[in-house]
Amino acid sequence: MKYFGGVEGGATHSRLVICDESGQSVGATSGLGTNHWGIGIPECARRIADMVERAKEEAGIPKETPLTSLGLSLSGCEQEATNLELEQELRTTFPDLALSYAVSSDTMGSMFTASAIGGMVLISGTGSNCLLRNPDGSTANCGGWGNFLGDEGSAWFISYRAVKVVFDHMDNFETSPAPVDKTWDLIKDHFNIDTRYDMLPHCYAKFDKPFFANLCKKLALNADNGDELALGLFREAGVHLARMIVALLPKVSKDLVKSGDLSVVCVGSVWSSWNLLKDAFTEELAKTNIKYNLKLVRITKSSAYGACYLGADNAKFNLPRNYADNITVLHTYTDPGTAAKTTNGVKPPGCCKCRE
Repeated sequence: MKYFGGVEGGATHSRLVICDESGQSVGATSGLGTNHWGIGIPECARRIADMVERAKEEAGIPKETPLTSLGLSLSGCEQEATNLELEQELRTTFPDLALSYAVSSDTMGSMFTASAIGGMVLISGTGSNCLLRNPDGSTANCGGWGNFLGDEGSAWFISYRAVKVVFDHMDNFETSPAPVDKTWDLIKDHFNIDTRYDMLPHCYAKFDKPFFANLCKKLALNADNGDELALGLFREAGVHLARMIVALLPKVSKDLVKSGDLSVVCVGSVWSSWNLLKDAFTEELAKTNIKYNLKLVRITKSSAYGACYLGADNAKFNLPRNYADNITVLHTYTDPGTAAKTTNGVKPPGCCKCRE
């Protein structure tokens, strides 16, 4: 019996799944973050090995039996040189872990959980990133540069913008377009502070990106309750996320959209607030002529499965998979001009620019 492993690795936590030759999960576990930029390659390898050993035990696989392949879809694994370094560390330090490896970024695992040919992945969680992969293997990205250089449309960016708008308003530097009182109360509660000066340690010496980003959940509640400032922050995020898609459209190959749809896998907690993003998101897309539908989907399984598929493919094994079981459709966007076209050029009654 052959066994195939896959790891979904983030900055704060990771998940692993082991599948048998039929593509069914026989063992799964979770672990600490596996972004090597934050913890170093040796520690990253150790955490991966620890998860594999625990999942092997659950599956009843002997410790000395290596996995046929191990796919690693990890945050921070965008560069081939460091990916090879991580693979070498695993082979050297843990020689019985796996026979072959496929190391890629976390976006690739999400994409291949949803589709065999590629598409787009748009991440909006703690941070943000957008990646396109065409059927020929060519890729392009927009974002993914971290909180110093980007992360627009993410939970961190929404939280940061909330603090920035409040501070600028209180400084009389730039007047907020909506009352700031509720947002300021939320900031004080989340960070356990009394004054703006108390906020400084959270921006410098005690900066904790995931904790900072968690303010976004509370802002979403404010927005759902009608707070205009919070609603505006999510509208801004919707615009940013749409722009990431638009930025990559020129790189989309014809082979990827033969069906008339481009699959966009939406990953991350911010997509749980789709009701707050939707209007601004679709309005921004409407500024661009898009000749095919954008099918926004969310994966219903861990992207560790996509990593597992990548590893099996790399090992030249046709691992069975059912993509329809792995996704649910969030929204389908149709360009207003395309939706309006009919054989006689008349716009059909009730036509709109987007449909569920």
